[in-house]
Amino acid sequence: MSIEVQNLTKIYGSQIALDEVSFSIGPSEIVGFLGPNGAGKSTTMKILSGYVNETSGSAHILGMDVSTDGLKIKKRVGYLPELNPLYGDMFVKEYLGFIADIYKIKDSRTAINKVIDSTGLGSECHKKISQLSKGYKQRVGLAQALINDPDVLILDEPTSGLDPNQMKEIRNLILSLGEDKTILLSSHIMQEIEAMCSRVIIINKGKVIADDTLDAVKKNWGNKQNSIHVRFRDAIDLSILSSISAIKSIDSIDEKTFIVYSEPHVDLAELLFKFAVTSDTIIVEQREQEKSLESIFQKLTDYD
Repeated sequence: MSIEVQNLTKIYGSQIALDEVSFSIGPSEIVGFLGPNGAGKSTTMKILSGYVNETSGSAHILGMDVSTDGLKIKKRVGYLPELNPLYGDMFVKEYLGFIADIYKIKDSRTAINKVIDSTGLGSECHKKISQLSKGYKQRVGLAQALINDPDVLILDEPTSGLDPNQMKEIRNLILSLGEDKTILLSSHIMQEIEAMCSRVIIINKGKVIADDTLDAVKKNWGNKQNSIHVRFRDAIDLSILSSISAIKSIDSIDEKTFIVYSEPHVDLAELLFKFAVTSDTIIVEQREQEKSLESIFQKLTDYD
């Protein structure tokens, strides 16, 4: 396995950031690491990258223990942190040269030109990093993560700040890198995860709550409830609709439009029709709510 995590725990004072987290990732896998803010994603990535020590449990990268083989691991891992710290007074090539020197890369010029080309930084090389847009700063961060040609990439929000065209370019780059590298990436953009990852790990409140292929997560969790997007002709009394025992929850879009959830065995369409009749209104729009990764994520993490 490229990444192995067993009962990983991290405690800050009285706060448990990670609570016995376990998972493994094989070679050439692109795995999405999902969770709400504060769930423990960045803490896990920092431990795997050797920047934070675990409280207990273990983590191995390419068979090496992160707590004892930190320097060896850093030579074979590329890490893009969420905040992407950069030296604003350095020029792009100057900064990448500085990173190449840290890694003691022999042919640094070739390595620098390669990552500049792959991340689309060519037109910005003459600028200082402080002069770059947020999107191009993100590309510089990705370039430094790639400069040592790592076997494992750990990317925390790699498309943050990018416009749609830039997202597509970076997505294609990550997909191509995944052909021979193991990639663990975190993102709040579910469409990006669906486009790049065949597997997802979802973490909430420091615990892994789902770990499976993307298709399996959609099948296993998406089928746990029905959901219908419905719009009534008139404003309705939400308290009456909510009081129906077969209905699990309701997301209000406006006073007439709702996403209604029920158990899978319930004929939700018929239930809503009967409600409309007794409420002296009609349904003007109704469709089954797509069971997207985003909707499943929201339900699994108790999104309100």
